[in-house]
Parts: sequence; structure tokens; C-alpha cells
Amino acid sequence: MTTTLRAEVAEAVEAAGLPEVLTAHVGGEFTARGGGTVLDVDDPATGAVVARVETTSAERVAEAVVNAHEAFGGWAALAPVARGRLLAAAAAAIRRDGELLARLESIDSGKPVSQARTDIEGSARYFEYYAGLADKIHGEVLSQPTGTFAYTRREPLGVVGHVTPWNAPLTQLARGVAPCLAAGNTVVVKPSELTPLTSVLLGRLLVEVGFPPGVCNVVLGPADPTGIAITEHELVRHLTFTGSVAGGRAVGAVAARRIIGVNLELGGKSPTIVCADADLDAAAKAGAQAVVRNSGQSCFATTRLLVDRRVRDAFVERLAARMGGLSVGHGLDDPDVGPLISERQLERVVSFVDAARTEGAEVVVGGDQPGAGGRFVNPTLVAGVTNDMRVAREEIFGPVQSVLEFDTLEEGIALANDTEYGLSAGVFTCDVGVAHRVAERLAAGQVQVNRYVGAGVEVPFGGYKNSGLGREKGTEAVHHYTQVKSVIMDIS
Repeated sequence: MTTTLRAEVAEAVEAAGLPEVLTAHVGGEFTARGGGTVLDVDDPATGAVVARVETTSAERVAEAVVNAHEAFGGWAALAPVARGRLLAAAAAAIRRDGELLARLESIDSGKPVSQARTDIEGSARYFEYYAGLADKIHGEVLSQPTGTFAYTRREPLGVVGHVTPWNAPLTQLARGVAPCLAAGNTVVVKPSELTPLTSVLLGRLLVEVGFPPGVCNVVLGPADPTGIAITEHELVRHLTFTGSVAGGRAVGAVAARRIIGVNLELGGKSPTIVCADADLDAAAKAGAQAVVRNSGQSCFATTRLLVDRRVRDAFVERLAARMGGLSVGHGLDDPDVGPLISERQLERVVSFVDAARTEGAEVVVGGDQPGAGGRFVNPTLVAGVTNDMRVAREEIFGPVQSVLEFDTLEEGIALANDTEYGLSAGVFTCDVGVAHRVAERLAAGQVQVNRYVGAGVEVPFGGYKNSGLGREKGTEAVHHYTQVKSVIMDIS
């Protein structure tokens, strides 16, 4: 890291005004040190330590949950329009502090700072959207026989536990927390121990703009003990988890045992079908974008490009040209592709590329690390992939794109659906009828046509099969964060 870059990192961390050792933010303030294990938060581009975090013990998690439970009554009773105004104030404050939040997120997650800025704006938009929805959460009047009147109410659940991932820390928090708060719930959030900085800052920011202390508490640490303590606490009435399938199974098992609701957004191996009549340049752009966004560390990314054999060579040529020109570097230098989050993730990604070579696939572009080393992998295009290869079956979470081939559309759809996942999918074609028919048959929670970028906060998002349960975003999210009460009256 250059001296200038090192100074930029130090300046951003200092501007955040965080304690020397970061602790949980509960009841509107940072908790006192409690003797827990202290973890380093590093800059994944360099390995340099940028912050230190004390693990929140199970006992202190319990205090955070009880505190949120005590805040629940007053928050739920607050007029919905008043909750909406506070959510709007949060959106404004996120935008006000957007540059600092973006730089911090670039530093601790590694993503290019321009991507981080987009994420921070997205976080503000979640709070803005649900601010407008807060006073529009209502039930229905139901048709009944003469002499009977029935209606439903949507009521909050209580304390909701949120366990969020490292690849998009603030947007993942905002995506779940904003609808929860709009509906009258309170929350206890555990961000990844790898990327806690912006989540803790948001907890502090909410109190600064007027949220009652305890409405949004943030605890810190790994799954054991911190995450487990949230999932097991009797006052937590719903769990929201974004992460691996294995982690989702563990959280889901606890929810089943405790008989509480759960939202799970898990892995993806999202296919995109490229038909012979497709705009190949647009499809190649989408394929390259999959490895640019978060360095491919995204469950949403389309990482299986299923291409009609008639246009396969032309498509691979276009995609290779786009991927071969991508820059790699430190997030604050704003390259196309940043570092991988950890040494473990770096080793995992490299192992997939090695396995692809061993199994007979062709590495067209990349497949190596930049000369400077570090946690970087050059954007990698693998062609000649078959659907039984490891690179086609498992979620890589790195800048590796795969091209498979099909001869008929029926075969392409069958290949697309031949996966344990079902988070997202895409199709490129100039035939609108084909687009609708393929979209209907793809087993995925979201299907994109002639594009593959993130949809707005208004559009429901979630997966089929092992990609998860429930839906985030849009009005659908509020349905998961409320419970329905039916009231039936004799008015004869």
C-alpha cells in the first residue's frame, strides 16, 4: 500500500470516531469493555489491521435482546406516520454521511469505492422506501354472512434478530431492518465480524436522528457465541439470516425447534440463457459484471452462462475481451475488481480454477493472481464447462465466470434448472414470446430478461430450493415481518 493510500485509510477510520476497541451498540451507546475476545478487522487488499472488535458474549447479547424487548412496546405504539418520519430522517443521515460510509465499507470489505457509494445510496433508499410504507401497513375487511363482521390486522412480531453477511454490510442490514422498523418491530443485528464498521455506525446514527434507544441494537462477533445467542434467545420472535446454505440450515433448525418465523437468503449458482438471437454484446456485459460486483462475491451473480452452441465462439470472444481488460486493485483506488475478503476465500477460489483445469475446462482469461500477490485473483473466464464439473455445481464466490453450451432451448432450460439453487436467473433473446416462456419455466425467485443487474428496492427478492425461504424487498418484506390477526364480530 502506498503512503498516500495508507493515509486515506487512517483518515477514514479516524473520521468515524469509533472507540479504539469497538464494542456492541446497545440502548443508544457503546457498551463497556467486557473482557471478550478481541478480533482484528483488516483491509482485505493488504491485510493491514484497520480496527479491533470485542466479541459480544452470550450474556451481553441477552442484555441487548432484553433492551430491544423493553423498547418494543413504545416503538410499536408509536403512530406509524411518526415511525415513517424517523425512517426518512435515517435515509437523509445516511446520504449526509454517505462518503464516509462508502470509504469505510471499501476499506473493510475491499469493494471498489464507487460500488460502495452505490451500496450506501441503496441503503438510504431502503429507509426512504419503507418510510413511505410505514403508515400503509393494513389488514382487510372480509366478506361474511349477514350479521357478522370480520377484519384482519397486521401486527409486529416483537424483537427480530438479523444476522448479516460481509459482502454488502450496510445494504444487507438496511434491506431487513428498515421494513422491520416500519412495521413496529425492534431489532438486534449481528454483522459479520469481518465487516462490522458501517453497521455499528448506523446503530449510532439512528439514535442521533431520534430513534428511541434499544430500537436497533448492534452486537459484534462470530456465529459462536454471538450469532447463536441471538437465535436461541426466547424473546427473539423472528430470525433473518443471509449467508451460506450450511448456516441457513443451522438457523432454520433453531427456528423450527423454537417455532418462530425465519427469512433465509442463502447461496446461488444463477444461470443465464443466451439464445442464438440474443444481443451478444449485452449478454457479454452482464457476464463480465458478475465478476466485477464485489469481485464475484455475490450470491445473486450469474455465474453459469448457458450459450446456444451456434453463437458460442462469438460470445466467448466478446466476453473474454471484456473480462481481459478489467483492472484489479485496492478499493480506494476504485478499480474494476477488488480483493477477496480473506485468505480462506482466496484459497477456495484458486481451488475452483485448478479443479476446472483438471476436469478438462479451458481457462480463456485469467486464472492467476496479479504479480503483486495479496488477496487478489485476476478475473477468470472458463469455457468448455459441463454441468457435472465442480465449477458449475458449487458457489465459488469469486471473480470466476463459466460458459456452458446447449443445442436446443429445452436443453438450455434443463441445464439452468439442474442445480440445488434457485436464487436468480436470466435470459437474453430478441423474441419476447421466448422470454416469457423461459421466465415461466426457470426455477428461480427472480428472472431478468436482456439485463442482469440488481433490481430496485420495490422488487421482491428471494430464492427457490436451497437458495432460501421468504422474500425481502418491496411490500413482500413487510408480510414476513408482521403477523395477521383476524377479528370476527357478531353485529346482528
